[in-house]
Amino acid sequence: MCAERTDRSSASPTPGNTPAPTGGERLQKVMAAAGVASRRVSEQLIVEGRVRVNGVVVRELGSRIDPAVDLLEVDGTAVQLDASKRYVMLNKPTGVVSTMRDDHGRPDLRQFTQRYDERLFSVGRLDADTSGLLLLTNDGDTANVLAHPSFGVTKTYVATVRGTVAPATLARLTRGIELEDGAVAADRARLLQSSAGRSIVEITLHSGRNRIVRRMLAEVGHEVTALVRRQFGPLHLGALKSGSTRELTKIELGRVLTLARSKSERT
Repeated sequence: MCAERTDRSSASPTPGNTPAPTGGERLQKVMAAAGVASRRVSEQLIVEGRVRVNGVVVRELGSRIDPAVDLLEVDGTAVQLDASKRYVMLNKPTGVVSTMRDDHGRPDLRQFTQRYDERLFSVGRLDADTSGLLLLTNDGDTANVLAHPSFGVTKTYVATVRGTVAPATLARLTRGIELEDGAVAADRARLLQSSAGRSIVEITLHSGRNRIVRRMLAEVGHEVTALVRRQFGPLHLGALKSGSTRELTKIELGRVLTLARSKSERT
């Protein structure tokens, strides 16, 4: 990314501006095309120093960027410039495997992705017997960051278990327990409901290990009978019905991209 001076007689750029560019598209035009704001409002955002390209504040209205290469953020929130990328939230029902094709003939994700023109795939997986929030996209870079265990994206689950979960059990989950593949601890654990030998527990953790919530609860003596993922990173399932999909809002997409870029920068 570089910036082109529109008034060559003006003073030198103020601190934080980038050097003059030789190509690309005008920044305010790109912002308007991306749905950030109208060109006029985008120009105001630029002048106010609220726009960054590749991490650098850009204040000049003559600035140009390459949408295929440069990274844009406004007010600290990432903006997707590639209109070919699609991001879809699915409330996965139980009994569906998180793959595009299953060797055993079980229901897979194709029934939800075939309604979109793009070839979508899931960001991470949910077990067949776990329902809830699953992100579908054709953005491989973002998917790889969000799904990779080393980046530890936070997930929140609501588990229905057998028995009455005691406060000491919740404390044990957050303090940490030892499983066959190593120690693990929940970031948060709270009891939502308990009656008639059944409890509903909300657990938030950043571990990406296989069937981790079920194994943690089994280790503390509570078999999981139903499990729903309600949150993945900044995304919340909300009132989306089982088996339904919807595209992410611009606010949700901005939060997802901001998270993904912030984590990838740490590598």
